[in-house]
Amino acid sequence: MSQIKKNIIFVMSNLNCGGAEKSLISLLQTIDYDLYNVDLQLFKNEGLFLKQVSHNVTILPPLDEYKYFDMSISKALKECFFKGRFDIIYNRIVAGYIFKTEKNKSRSEQRVWQYISRCIKKSDKKYDVALGFLEKSPVYYCVEKLNATKKIGFIHNDYEKLEMDKTIDNAYFEKLDFIVTDSDECKTVLINNFPKYKEKIKILFNIVSPSLINKLADETIDSLPLGINIVSIGRLDIQKGYDLAIDAFKIVKESGENFNWIILGEGAEKPKLLKQIADNNLEDHISFLGIKENHYPYVKQATIFLQTSRFEGKSIAIDEAKILNKPILVTNFSTVNDQIKNNASGIVVEMDPQSIANGIINLINNEKVRDELSSNLSKENFGTEQEIAKLYHLINE
Repeated sequence: MSQIKKNIIFVMSNLNCGGAEKSLISLLQTIDYDLYNVDLQLFKNEGLFLKQVSHNVTILPPLDEYKYFDMSISKALKECFFKGRFDIIYNRIVAGYIFKTEKNKSRSEQRVWQYISRCIKKSDKKYDVALGFLEKSPVYYCVEKLNATKKIGFIHNDYEKLEMDKTIDNAYFEKLDFIVTDSDECKTVLINNFPKYKEKIKILFNIVSPSLINKLADETIDSLPLGINIVSIGRLDIQKGYDLAIDAFKIVKESGENFNWIILGEGAEKPKLLKQIADNNLEDHISFLGIKENHYPYVKQATIFLQTSRFEGKSIAIDEAKILNKPILVTNFSTVNDQIKNNASGIVVEMDPQSIANGIINLINNEKVRDELSSNLSKENFGTEQEIAKLYHLINE
């Protein structure tokens, strides 16, 4: 007798380039579709990874009302007026005030959700399991708008570094069956902040496939410039510490080193970063290549992989660089020890321009160290496809 499939749904804001988005794509490429019918609810059906969603997944229509909170207030009010959506007009005005006055992005998203929620109807479909795959809005939507026997929320970051309002999250976490994060340190942080939910908090490492990454890394791209090429991947956000790296590269340049720093990513900080680069006369050394659908060949061709984050959950970009056996230089963010053993699988430096510069100069001039780091990585197995079994356990427990 054939097993009855369970109906599950994943919730995500969009599939723009990011670690959580990449993690979701890998998960959806690994899950057993003989066991599960899978829906995907995006707030906006957009993003670089949208075309990489498994054909077995049903991508639901986007949340139409959400777009009014993701456009300029003048345009939103005009469109809602002509559609007679006066309920949205009021809530968009209040949300606009919060957007303008709340300087912390995470708390802004938390506080605004109640006004977005008032405008979004509940789903009619009954699910066995609903999974909010990112902190804040996707988790809140999962709790409030979905009819599911079991609900699971994912936190893909060091919770304390996000500086969120715990009182808001507490009300949602109480209604979740499990709270999932992606590193030991992130789990510890969650337990410290929400001790009464200790038994709910579980770890599911990001799913990465070395065979797939190595295959994609062999695709042809225009060759990187001759010389030392340093590659970084990630959205242009203050979290990623690109401003620290630019100050570090000023020191590297003044020391007489020649290099190319190549950044793959987009984000709101780009104008500030471009100005900082110009102010330090680094235009000939630093280039932004935007978001690439396949960034692995750039990492494979790199001399050094650089990540100067202020905080992370568990960085997929670092895991990918490890799989490609790249010499890695990272800052000492709170969860770094979950991924990098200093002087063995990478170089960990303090989170200041001088320390970053010293690490870069050391790797530029010491090919032996680079080779040793690459050799150490080549001996390890970084595949985490088996993590899907943990998810099955949570779904079926």
